[in-house]
Amino acid sequence: MTDTAPTDTTETDTLVDCSFERHAPAILAILNDAIVHTTALYDYQPRSMANMVTWFDVKRQGGFPVIGIEDAAGTLLAFGSYGTFRAFPAFKYTVEHSVYVHPDHRGRGLGLRVMLALIEAARRAERHALIGAIDASNAGSIALHERLGFRLVGTLPQVGFKFGRWLDLALYQLTLDTPTQPVDG
Repeated sequence: MTDTAPTDTTETDTLVDCSFERHAPAILAILNDAIVHTTALYDYQPRSMANMVTWFDVKRQGGFPVIGIEDAAGTLLAFGSYGTFRAFPAFKYTVEHSVYVHPDHRGRGLGLRVMLALIEAARRAERHALIGAIDASNAGSIALHERLGFRLVGTLPQVGFKFGRWLDLALYQLTLDTPTQPVDG
């Protein structure tokens, strides 16, 4: 996650449900920028359009939202999604989310808007916990999560290595009042 507090959103910026056909190239560009220039993703190599096919398929099959913000011209400025936290049945009410903002549009509150939309989508989908795995040096993302009521639930020291240094991963959690009737199985 790479955005801070809201300062300059415009009324012409619109929340949208992202699709492969319309948004895959823009999402790919935003992700690849984060891979190459930041520790928001613990990945080394830029992704390909083939990766986007798989990524969107996984989101669709899991019923997971991909929410974006477009400007008046239809340019994707930011996006976020959530997905499986861990692939065991008892984790079915927990999801891990991520939000990315185009580097030219950071600091305008777009990350906050996408996060609020993801939280609402998680409530509607009867999820119980949202987990954000954040590089511990990403002060902007941590501040945003804390502002939204997420709390630090653990730090995994030196679990990543990128840009010639060890990286600590901070886990932030928001617990929702859903589902109303949780069940085993």
